[in-house]
Amino acid sequence: MNLPRRPRRLRRTSAIREMVQEVRLHPSDLIAPLFVQEGSGAPEPVGSMPGVFRLSLVDLVIECRELAALGVHGVALFPVTPADRKNAHATEALNCDCLVLRAVRAVKAAVPELVLFTDIALDPYTTHGHDGLLTADGSDVDNDATVRVLAQMAVLHAQAGADFVAPSDMMDGRVGAIRRALDEAGQTGTGIMAYSAKFASAFYGPFRDAVGSASAAGTRALDKRTYQLNPANRREAIADALLDEQEGADLLMVKPAGPYLDVLTELRNQTRLPLAAYQVSGEYAQIQAAAQLGWLDLPKCRHESLLAIKRAGADLILTYFAKAAAGELARG
Repeated sequence: MNLPRRPRRLRRTSAIREMVQEVRLHPSDLIAPLFVQEGSGAPEPVGSMPGVFRLSLVDLVIECRELAALGVHGVALFPVTPADRKNAHATEALNCDCLVLRAVRAVKAAVPELVLFTDIALDPYTTHGHDGLLTADGSDVDNDATVRVLAQMAVLHAQAGADFVAPSDMMDGRVGAIRRALDEAGQTGTGIMAYSAKFASAFYGPFRDAVGSASAAGTRALDKRTYQLNPANRREAIADALLDEQEGADLLMVKPAGPYLDVLTELRNQTRLPLAAYQVSGEYAQIQAAAQLGWLDLPKCRHESLLAIKRAGADLILTYFAKAAAGELARG
């Protein structure tokens, strides 16, 4: 055949393939979400997330040291709040000695080089499982009342040592309010990683099991569609994300990652800010489940799923595969 261009020439050997590879993963691309709980017991497995555990403060510090040694630069902390400290008003979120603040202090003391991201939302602290305070009649989340609490919460996290606060609530105006509160409190160096395009996804179920918001609400299928994005709407997602940029976000995030790669790519083309994407609990669980049944090759599918997220435009990836993937990358 008379073919002036033969694309297979660039695939002929492993050395050539590696030389022309366009996207590469590195452990520093990864942020490990970690669940922390009260007490000093052994790590408690999350049933719907094989290989993921709820950790005591002692075990959390050990895990953070191991992640840092593998080249993972960031962790995102999520507290498992005891049921007796939850109420409809999420008062535990403003407790100056609450679990997540103690976790931040412990990790920063032990592994100061690790970048800490803390979740700013009320679902770990509410009995109803929503990300904010409810209106008087209980029919919806009260946007402005919630934002006032989130801003106070963000200041406490910054004062404890969080490098980035990460509002995941999807309330209107919360990024601007948090930025103002941080600056007024003298926390100008604390960054904001905004969950800017967070969809009302069915892929969050295992996470809600892990932090206990599902048991608090009585269902893992809690309806959050009045504040989280419609999965059908790409343009709306981009508009929301760019609004967060205008309000002072330092990092923007798309969540979930895999089902919304089109949104991630479009946002990459619209902003110069660094982008994060969250490979959520349901994405992790489905790969793990298929691998356990022998239907998928776990290491290869894990790597491919993360590579796809980075190729789509993510600079940073929050993933429960962070430790395993970093270990694999370190081994070459």
